[in-house]
Amino acid sequence: MWHVYNLIVKGDHLKATTIRRIQSESSTGSSSSQRLRITLTIVVENIDFDPQAGLLRINGRVTVENPYVKYYCTCTLATETPTFIVSVFTILKLSRSTASILQMNGHHTIDLELNRNFTLIKEEWDVIALERVDESCDVARKADVSAVVCQEGLANLCLLTQHMTIVRQRIETPVPRKRKGSVTNYEKGLVRFYDHVLQAILRHINFDIVKVVILASPGFVKKTDNKPLLEARPKFLLVHCSSGHKHALQEIMQDPATLARLADTKAAREVEALNRFYHMLNHDADRAFYGFKHVMKANERGAIGTLLVTDQLFRSADIATRRKYIELVENVRAIGGTVFVFSSLHVSGEQLNQLTGVAAILTFPVPDIEEEDEAENEANEGVGKSS
Repeated sequence: MWHVYNLIVKGDHLKATTIRRIQSESSTGSSSSQRLRITLTIVVENIDFDPQAGLLRINGRVTVENPYVKYYCTCTLATETPTFIVSVFTILKLSRSTASILQMNGHHTIDLELNRNFTLIKEEWDVIALERVDESCDVARKADVSAVVCQEGLANLCLLTQHMTIVRQRIETPVPRKRKGSVTNYEKGLVRFYDHVLQAILRHINFDIVKVVILASPGFVKKTDNKPLLEARPKFLLVHCSSGHKHALQEIMQDPATLARLADTKAAREVEALNRFYHMLNHDADRAFYGFKHVMKANERGAIGTLLVTDQLFRSADIATRRKYIELVENVRAIGGTVFVFSSLHVSGEQLNQLTGVAAILTFPVPDIEEEDEAENEANEGVGKSS
């Protein structure tokens, strides 16, 4: 559903079966309503995505008439003579002028979830959208990783795909403090907390599918007699982290042991690319730039070796904005560069979004980009002072 969310943008036409409440009125004047399953085609206006439930709610205006949904559109007349107005689906004859605009559009919200068929119509299928379709159909590209980030009394069980970090369950269990001369209540609270974590692992993690389970915490319990966990023991990776909150995943994904274990996953390659960018920014700043203006200047010089961009930029409602980032991706690939499209719901994508959502690692230093920017700023300041 994450791929579908990235494919559908404002202005697309979506056709799918849905449930709609239909009201009818009898000849006697009594009214009744019933819920019917019908097929509707809408122009997409708003998109809401719930990653926890894997549900898309898409609202838009109905564009195809059927026996249950009508679409009428008329406009103001400036003449007194009869005029025919052709609307999308009907022809209305007006015998006199009207002083107002009468417009009635049928709107509907379609819910999309797994295993529900739909048809998507776009004015233009760009290269990013086509790659998204190919990627969603390739099962081998899916990363099967889970992570449990915990501290005393708090744990977050997450599912990590190449596109999202989903918190499947947040566990909070009160653990009493240690008292002088007695730790009984503390130990009982801790055992209860670890039992809740264990039950969450067994409930949400399918060990037949998951390749790696990351256990991150300031400390660990070393012994267990749970048979499913013992059988899946080779899949567990113990990593140290500073807290049990979700943001601790950022430091976990930067750990060399974690990257080595996840070396065959797309998410790890993106994290490694982002780490290379940060390293280059700190040690050779003339080969690392971020922000569309600087990245475009590097692209004009044919200097980009690796382009990092978030998928959020391709979901912009402004067609011109989407097109300029698509052209940037195509230009980098045309000169043999590598492009990484980061998910805005993945921890690495969240970090990249803090850097405007686009960054580049150059194949050779281009110091004059910064110099040109400084010269432009000085020129603008001079113009402002003179005016």
